[in-house]
Amino acid sequence: MFISVVSATSRRSSNTRLIADTYLSILQSKGHQAQIIDLADVPSDFIGQGLYNGKSENPSWKSMQDIVNASDKFVFIIPEYNGSFPGILKVWVDGLQFPSSFKGKKGGLVGISDGTQGGALAMGHFADILNYLGMNTLALRPRFIQIGKHLQEGKLTNAEYLKFLELHADQLIAF
Repeated sequence: MFISVVSATSRRSSNTRLIADTYLSILQSKGHQAQIIDLADVPSDFIGQGLYNGKSENPSWKSMQDIVNASDKFVFIIPEYNGSFPGILKVWVDGLQFPSSFKGKKGGLVGISDGTQGGALAMGHFADILNYLGMNTLALRPRFIQIGKHLQEGKLTNAEYLKFLELHADQLIAF
């Protein structure tokens, strides 16, 4: 089983990436093959040049598609942007092969925000898209509020949040 952890923002050095790295470490400590798909690595010309024309010619995009194709399961670390998920996540999904990229696969969602919703709306919106694409999603959807207060020196310091990530990873593996 191969699991991809999607850091669902195009911001470099983001809190989302820190949580994705933490989740990846948890999966690897449990002996699972996993890797990060960082949407900060979506080619900069993708929207204008690659989304509908020439995707297969862009080596960066082809590499992402190959990882998606090889993945059995996904976990999406989703920050809340303006009451929903980042636009780059939707563009990325729209650019993937349809319907084969997600159909019949399994996924989990983890929401983060600097506010008090923890990405609840973002996860709900994105889960609807994943369900449309034929992905089955895990019922447990941790949402971490005021995430910036729980990160120090690039590490998640909230023990409860870490327990939820462990629980989520265990359920995703068993799913």
